[in-house]
Amino acid sequence: MQYGAITEHMDVAQVVLYVFWVFFAGLIFYLRQEDRREGYPLENAKTGQVGANFWPLIPDAKTYLLPHGHGKKMLPNAVRDMRPVQGTPVGLNPGAPLEPTGNPLLAGIGPGSWAERSDTPDLTHLGHPKIVPMSKAHGYTIASGDPDPRGLPVKGVDNRVGGRVTDVWVDQAEHVVRYLELKVGEGAESRQVLLPITFSLVRASGQMPHVYVNAITSKQFADVPQTRSPEQITLLEEDKVAAYYGAGQLWAYPGRNEPLL
Repeated sequence: MQYGAITEHMDVAQVVLYVFWVFFAGLIFYLRQEDRREGYPLENAKTGQVGANFWPLIPDAKTYLLPHGHGKKMLPNAVRDMRPVQGTPVGLNPGAPLEPTGNPLLAGIGPGSWAERSDTPDLTHLGHPKIVPMSKAHGYTIASGDPDPRGLPVKGVDNRVGGRVTDVWVDQAEHVVRYLELKVGEGAESRQVLLPITFSLVRASGQMPHVYVNAITSKQFADVPQTRSPEQITLLEEDKVAAYYGAGQLWAYPGRNEPLL
């Protein structure tokens, strides 16, 4: 027999190859189980009827310990998304696109979708809120040479003023600006809302410095979802705020929802 042969018809290389095949098949099965911990079993988008459970790909429940003593969460579970869908299908086929009803920026569908995240602030490793106003944070300033947006008017895609920057919110873990705090409306109608920095463009040069927002119009700033606290934002509120501006990329005005050709 040749060197490395176990029998006349099998050698070490063959055994290693078969072991690898078995291992790789087991790895694929494990990963396909783990990616079904949320969102399964599937349900019909029109009737809400739950479909097949895809046994044995649905894994056994596993308990996760949430950070900072926020309890436990078991997945998968039988909790379904019972939020009312604020849209109507444009076709009869399952999975047809939804046309939003009411204010499309608050419908929570399409580019304005948001997830039911925890309604608690994201925390640093020390247990403090990560994202806070710069006026309440210690040791944070606008870098020299960078434009300070505080006090600047905010213009929407219609190039009209919809609010004014009153503060900057910083991430104390990542050391970056996350939001601009805006005052919209006047007098008793005034509100404090947040603008994700990624949706804004600070135009500090020229005769009329301002912050430009391409996502929504000036009047639509008045309906941006507010935070429960004026000094912190929860994970759920972050999703809702970002979803509002994201929806504006498609539904801020009727022309955006039309084909280009």
